[in-house]
Amino acid sequence: MTVSTPSPPVEGGEQSATPPVEPRPPSRFDEAFQTGLRVAGGVIAVVAALVTAVAELMIAPLRIGGHLIGVAVVATVVANLALGWFAYTTVGRKWAVALPAGAWLALMVTASGRTTEGDLLLVGPQGGAVVDGNSWVGVVMILAGSVAYAVVGFRLMLAQPAHPRNRQLPPSQPRV
Repeated sequence: MTVSTPSPPVEGGEQSATPPVEPRPPSRFDEAFQTGLRVAGGVIAVVAALVTAVAELMIAPLRIGGHLIGVAVVATVVANLALGWFAYTTVGRKWAVALPAGAWLALMVTASGRTTEGDLLLVGPQGGAVVDGNSWVGVVMILAGSVAYAVVGFRLMLAQPAHPRNRQLPPSQPRV
């Protein structure tokens, strides 16, 4: 997008008489490129949500002196807030927050239960699953991560849409 600016004053204090350059309408290539970038942003947000969920699952059982430290909860909140913002920013739509949120939540719900072989991804202090209530880190991590995505979505719902009359116009164009 081209923005016209007033030309600098000439020696006599007058501005040059060249008219401002009108912005050209976007071509089909520009629109296709922008759509591709938005789709790529959504895919990256989903993949990043899955990667961070796996990383959070790996750090959930961290202990110091035999006690769970809960660093995964902090990592979850920070990562989910950032991914919610990233999804909205790259896709350009408020609903885009649901892309990483859905992927993250699906992985966490899957990890909170036993597999058919009896394995656990999110293990509690006595080796029980999160659904058994043995891991405060797992339960708080799922709750805090979900709330982080909800906060991003709620803030976006409260944000005022950019109305065409409220945008800044160059000084050469009158307000309508």
